[in-house]
Amino acid sequence: MAYNNNGNAVAAADPLPGKKTKLQSSRSWVSIVATGESETLDVDKYAIMHRVQIHARDLRILDPNLSYPSTILGRERAVVLNLEHIKAIITADEVLLRDPSDENVIPVLKELERRLPVGNEAQHGQGDGKESSAAQNDADAGEEDDSPFEFRALEVFLEAICSFLAARTTELETAAYPALDELTSKISSRNLDRVRKLKSAMTRLTARVQKVRDELEQLLDDDDDMADLYLSRKLSSASSASSSPNCYLTSPTIGSKISRASRASLATARGDENDVEELEMLLEAYFMQIDSTLNRLTTLREYIDDTEDYINIQLDNHRNQLIQLELVLSSGTVCSAFYSLVAGIFGMNIPYTWNDNHGYMFKYVVILTGAICVILFTFIMSHARYKGLVGS
Repeated sequence: MAYNNNGNAVAAADPLPGKKTKLQSSRSWVSIVATGESETLDVDKYAIMHRVQIHARDLRILDPNLSYPSTILGRERAVVLNLEHIKAIITADEVLLRDPSDENVIPVLKELERRLPVGNEAQHGQGDGKESSAAQNDADAGEEDDSPFEFRALEVFLEAICSFLAARTTELETAAYPALDELTSKISSRNLDRVRKLKSAMTRLTARVQKVRDELEQLLDDDDDMADLYLSRKLSSASSASSSPNCYLTSPTIGSKISRASRASLATARGDENDVEELEMLLEAYFMQIDSTLNRLTTLREYIDDTEDYINIQLDNHRNQLIQLELVLSSGTVCSAFYSLVAGIFGMNIPYTWNDNHGYMFKYVVILTGAICVILFTFIMSHARYKGLVGS
């Protein structure tokens, strides 16, 4: 504590404000429970590990300072999810979302608060006496309650990341196609540099989309990994193992009042713990969406490749025109040099005995040399046209 000249206590200035802000952001979490209520948590990694019962290596995947690929890991009591900017831990009764102040995470947080408490909103509508709205909410709740809490949260995250990547793809397509068309009409350094930057952005975006797609495909290919994501079923199985599940089977009165979690535990007791059809349908829906986004990027890449091929053809055509001009000039130079050689020999002031009384020979030789030059030039051009170096 520091003191001013009047003796009053003042707060000491932070010598490293930037590092403190970074540290606070790395410790910032938000907890969303099944009722939709959220609570900001400022805790360290050890508190998070103790809260959700995961190892440090799993929590390290969510570290924003480290670069990890998109991952969805199922643990005993939690699902560790790392999808681009979405870094979260899902349990059977709450969602822990990292960096809630991030501009890309804020819409995801609002969507979680809106969609998680579906059943509670329906009950609240009935208490207010709004019969029509309550009936609609009951119908929606009846559909949504069939899915466990962790699946509803996972669906929000998958929908958010698929929509985010699709939006980035749309922005890239909007900028790329006009730039490519402009490049085909006018090849310039500015247009080439613009397309180069767009191609680099497309390559990076394709890698990001490919990572998400590969993770979903890996989950769909392994039923055991999908079974690990059934947190509510594992929790119900553990609770039913500690109690006596046979009472539910023998008592129809009690059996008619059990919750969906109890039914899930009974299904587990009957050996249906490997039934992953519900999660499989959920993952397939978003796998098709992310695969569609990847196909759009593939189409864009093919369009860029076609544009590059077209530009290379144009450049080859210009290069051939330059070769043609160079060949014409070289042929003309050879013919002129041969003609000049003959003319120079006869024009030298050297006495030749065979030149006496034969002055007319100079004219004949010059004419003959000119004819030979024309024939030689015609032969060179015909041979070049036959080889394809010169257009017809």
